[in-house]
Amino acid sequence: MTTRTGTVLDGFGVPESLRWHENALWFCDLAHGTVHRWAGEGEAETVVSVPGRAGGLGWLPDGRMLVVSMDDRCVYRQEPDGSLVEHADLRSIAGGPVNDMLVDDLGRAYVGNFGFDYHAFVRRHPNSLLYAPPGPTGAPLACFDPDGALLGLTEPLLFPNGAVLIGDTFVVAETLGLRLTAFTVGADGLLADPTPWAPLIGPRMWQALTNPGLLGKVTRTASTVLDRPAIAERSSTPIAPDGIALGADGTIWVANALRGECVRVARGGEVLDRVPTTQHTLSCLAVGDKLYAATVPDDDPVRAAGINGGRIEVYPLP
Repeated sequence: MTTRTGTVLDGFGVPESLRWHENALWFCDLAHGTVHRWAGEGEAETVVSVPGRAGGLGWLPDGRMLVVSMDDRCVYRQEPDGSLVEHADLRSIAGGPVNDMLVDDLGRAYVGNFGFDYHAFVRRHPNSLLYAPPGPTGAPLACFDPDGALLGLTEPLLFPNGAVLIGDTFVVAETLGLRLTAFTVGADGLLADPTPWAPLIGPRMWQALTNPGLLGKVTRTASTVLDRPAIAERSSTPIAPDGIALGADGTIWVANALRGECVRVARGGEVLDRVPTTQHTLSCLAVGDKLYAATVPDDDPVRAAGINGGRIEVYPLP
């Protein structure tokens, strides 16, 4: 695939968390703290403003919306009258802003967090320096029951982000782990038996990047060039998975946060398709014969709020 996407909506800060619900496209704006709905024509409507910046989205079986508050470190629930009430508390769990969320058909919410203040770090340092031993701070996925009570936590992951369900397998993007990781979903909703689903960086490159000795220092120094957009856009590896979405035949579409593309991967990591976008891609969603992508010129919420260059793009799938 070489044809680029077309833009259908623009003027947002950091559009993220693309969802399809009741025949419409829904998404958050992480920079402005808003949730939006687009029915396919005209402008997107603003559904609600969320204290502490809106993050992941989902719906309970009765139709009430759940939305992450990144900075308040909780999940809000929107009641039928439009008001927001606190649904789940992550203040004692999250080591950084709360992140994306998957809500299953039973109303159980699986919520990730950064683990640390990622944007504060990369404002001062190249992204590659995150991998200097001991590496990025890990963060668990938290599982909540439909009433908002905590069911349990996974082991720490490297920036748990977007997630999908494939039967009773829960697959989550570890953005800083440069991989997709699978869990088995138990009857109680808890996630167990983490196993690799798809590595998105070569094993030798990963070993070099995280090496505690001279090899690691050299690799991390050389990797700082990937922070330069002109170079990163011409590279095909590694892939930093942000939002992910179900593809055809059990494959997964990955929004690559390192460059402007959506990538379809098979279990094991084989890259099947690449769809270029116009900007760095943070979320994707395959609906029928369309692939939607949320893209940004800058994912830093402070800078992005002043640029308002975030877009929703679409690509016609064959």
